[in-house]
Amino acid sequence: MKILLLSFSFLFLSLLSFGQAAKLIGQINANHQPVENINIKILALKKTVKSDADGRFVLEDIPVGALELQITGLGYASKKLAVEVRSGLNELDINLQTATSNLDDVVITGVNRATSLRKSPVPIAVLSKKTMDQNVNTNLIEAIVKGVPGVTAVTTGPNVSKPFIRGLGYNRVLTLYDGLRQEGQQWGDEHGIEVDEYGISRAEVVKGPASLTYGSDALAGVINMIPYVPHSQENGLKGDVTLNYQSNNGMGGASVGLAYVQNDWKYTFRATGKTAHNYHNPIDGWVYGTAFREYNLSASARVDKPWGYSKTAATYYNNQMEIPDGSRDSLSRKFTRQILDDGDDIKNRPIVQDADLTRYAITPLHQHIQHFRFYNNSQFKFGNSDLNVLLGGQQSVRREYNHPTVPSQAGLYVVLNTFNYDLKYNLPDISGIESTIGVNGMYQQNRSKAATDFPIPDYDLFDIGAFLFAKKTFGKLDISGGVRLDRRNIQWNDFYVGTDPATGFGKKVEAGNATGDLQFPGFSKNYYGFSGSLGLTYNLSERLLFKANIARGYRAPNITEIGSNGLDPGAHIVYLGNRTFKPEFNLQEDIGVIAYLKELDLSLELFNNNIQNYIYHSRLTDANGNPVVIVPGNLTYQYQQSKARLYGAELTVNIHPTAAKWLSFNNSLAYVVGLNQNEDLLALHGSAAKYLPFIPPLQIRTELKATAQSAIGFFDKPYFKIDAAIFADQDKFYALDDTETFTKGYTLINAGIGSSLKSKSGKTWCDIFIQCDNIFNIAYQSNLNRLKYFEYYTDSPNGRSGIYNMGRNFSFKAVFPF
Repeated sequence: MKILLLSFSFLFLSLLSFGQAAKLIGQINANHQPVENINIKILALKKTVKSDADGRFVLEDIPVGALELQITGLGYASKKLAVEVRSGLNELDINLQTATSNLDDVVITGVNRATSLRKSPVPIAVLSKKTMDQNVNTNLIEAIVKGVPGVTAVTTGPNVSKPFIRGLGYNRVLTLYDGLRQEGQQWGDEHGIEVDEYGISRAEVVKGPASLTYGSDALAGVINMIPYVPHSQENGLKGDVTLNYQSNNGMGGASVGLAYVQNDWKYTFRATGKTAHNYHNPIDGWVYGTAFREYNLSASARVDKPWGYSKTAATYYNNQMEIPDGSRDSLSRKFTRQILDDGDDIKNRPIVQDADLTRYAITPLHQHIQHFRFYNNSQFKFGNSDLNVLLGGQQSVRREYNHPTVPSQAGLYVVLNTFNYDLKYNLPDISGIESTIGVNGMYQQNRSKAATDFPIPDYDLFDIGAFLFAKKTFGKLDISGGVRLDRRNIQWNDFYVGTDPATGFGKKVEAGNATGDLQFPGFSKNYYGFSGSLGLTYNLSERLLFKANIARGYRAPNITEIGSNGLDPGAHIVYLGNRTFKPEFNLQEDIGVIAYLKELDLSLELFNNNIQNYIYHSRLTDANGNPVVIVPGNLTYQYQQSKARLYGAELTVNIHPTAAKWLSFNNSLAYVVGLNQNEDLLALHGSAAKYLPFIPPLQIRTELKATAQSAIGFFDKPYFKIDAAIFADQDKFYALDDTETFTKGYTLINAGIGSSLKSKSGKTWCDIFIQCDNIFNIAYQSNLNRLKYFEYYTDSPNGRSGIYNMGRNFSFKAVFPF
């Protein structure tokens, strides 16, 4: 009886203790600064709260006793803590470490709720500003290409790089700036990404269909470029000055950034300028027509309150960029310049003088691109749910000057106005299911101004899509997926082009004009898309993960694919579209394995991508197989549509021996094959039509890096690295009508050193990066370099055809914080 009474007494006291309510107040810091939006979860109770803008969190009505907390957050290594909770008030300070492994980093893009990379079944890569600074880059996309396996770029000189993901590019890769989709006439070969590379703190790449979140144009993936946001909670002004010089084309860059924090408000401002003359290589010498001059301005204001936050920002991009056409003297192979409109003979132009090849002045024949952006991104918190609203307007103004006798007359002059909207509501968790509903889209209007060439009509576009996304964790298994429905309307009225009697050039005219011809008959069509995805991540252990995902993507044809009928002066191509095209749909399967081992990180990703109604362009030939020439000196391409299949793999092996913590050996491999499944073409032309255009070859990147583990005098953890970029022969190309030709493989050796310079008190004076690309000055042509095909002679004295890529290039970069 005594034993029974003692047992009941013990049970009563235990229940009383458990029933006592306690309160836990905590502070989350990283690098001595408060961190917001960190998840603090009591594992036994499945109770979760988030840290606020000051890094504070409160857990109320929790039981007394031993509890285990799990702390996770974007950009920080997760950790678990055992806490002994006493009755009453408890206080806890938690310090987090930033995520150091690229494989275990965390991302925002490509999913509807912030999630860690290890939980996302979609292949995603993250590139930090520090990594980008340690490479030689002339634009932001070039930096991403060097840092993310599976990402390549079609280039037109050093200042134009269009991203490709796993062999797909143009309007199939959606680029975002701070979550706002980038709209800037991106259909053209020579239309680059209009973003300030010095103002980006982080780039995130989704590899695979992301139509579920973004609708049309994310068929191949998404690149989100995230600008700098001050994380300091201390009031006051901070900033940095970046100076950059590159030897090959004399590029000089300067950027000044300011950040001001005042209580709940954070302000940023940045101004950037870059200028360069023509670049150089050992085959062509100075490549005429590749100089550029670029200016950028950006500013933002953000307020953080208990109800959420609101950020308003504006950017301005201004770029003057020359237009190479590849015309040369047939014997000396020196570049020539166009001086006539009527009577111009591309093979009998005057030779460019040597003094003009290294001048920074922009030639009269050039492009002038301006991009304005204004947007607001806000989050409103409602207990365990939140509403995210993104509204933005942007304008892209593009002028291409191609008339040497009237240099002020633009050949192409188009103005694109876009209004974007994106609303996402993250619902409260129900039985552990995290779900999101949303609607997003855009209204777009494109108008031609006082131009002479009209490759596309004036058009209006309206886009809307709604989606549902959900994810749930079952122990070691994370499952996520969703569905989406889209509608896009594009329409234009009859568009007439006539002749200006004063100049003899073309001009837009009204219907009924005596000189007018109907170049673009009126058009109106709705495109519908149903897309979705389903994926899982299985944590076999803390160090070994398995991922699988299947996704259906959708892309409506862009304006040039359905509406083009004329010369694009900057591309030197006459494009012919097809208004009967259907939307593209793809079904992609991804399988991946990630291992975080003691001595290395390992990632293997396999993908298979089947596309219906794939759109591509091919050179147009006549019945005798001769190229069709509509505008002398310019190629003619016509868009085609067929089935296609792409498959391949990416492998990453990063070795970091524990016995030599100062050493790292990083390696990656990317391989993709693109098959054209147009049965009629294959039956008629065989192997010449077997492959898709613009498919990168097998490429391997390997880097050996040594980093000091402590300061050496004023140098804080200096590093030295040497790396190689190895590209195999590309013999799997679209050879029909000589649209593409064989590209020989090559290996580029690069090296760099760098360090932070700090005072004895620990204050950073500056960060220095000295690098050299293509140390041995190898002459090479990338198969994705459009200048490779800028050739007007069947034979040449040196046996070389087209323009080669940049030769040896030293880069000196210094960042001065204050």
